[in-house]
Amino acid sequence: MTTTAHTDDNLTLLTFPIDNYPHTGDEDWLHPLLEIFKPRQTPVNTSPAKLYLIPTHYEGEFDLDFAPEPTSAADLPGLLDWVGRLAHNVVEIWAGRRSPNQVAQLCHYTVFSELVRKSGSQKLIGHIRKIHIQEPLDGICEATITVRYENRLRSIVLRLEGLDNRWLCTVLTLL
Repeated sequence: MTTTAHTDDNLTLLTFPIDNYPHTGDEDWLHPLLEIFKPRQTPVNTSPAKLYLIPTHYEGEFDLDFAPEPTSAADLPGLLDWVGRLAHNVVEIWAGRRSPNQVAQLCHYTVFSELVRKSGSQKLIGHIRKIHIQEPLDGICEATITVRYENRLRSIVLRLEGLDNRWLCTVLTLL
């Protein structure tokens, strides 16, 4: 059995211009059952992002008039120099060459107590190689610092928050 191709030279295709067809984008959702699945348009939030501090458990009474006030990054000192100085001081504290009290005002009390605990835990002073800074929200900085200890590379992770017109270190971890 053999098949032969059928050709018809009189066959014409009709084309419709699509460019002139009015399209609003809602034609797919006009059916009553599909109306309930139509995506809702959500308004864009134009208010500035809010700043949140790590939750603090205050012993005794707490007066809202004396609570820390978030500060915008525009009103705070430059990040790169500030993070570099703090990282250098922390590396020296871990090596036992600097007193933790020198950075007490720059850190949250939980971070400071951890610094005191780890003071002198490293044998060598690390050398800072690179500093990477991210600002997820206004007044919040997350920094990663790579530090070389002889043949080993380690990372320091910092979270800084702008409070009371200064940067405050709220998280400090050596990875």
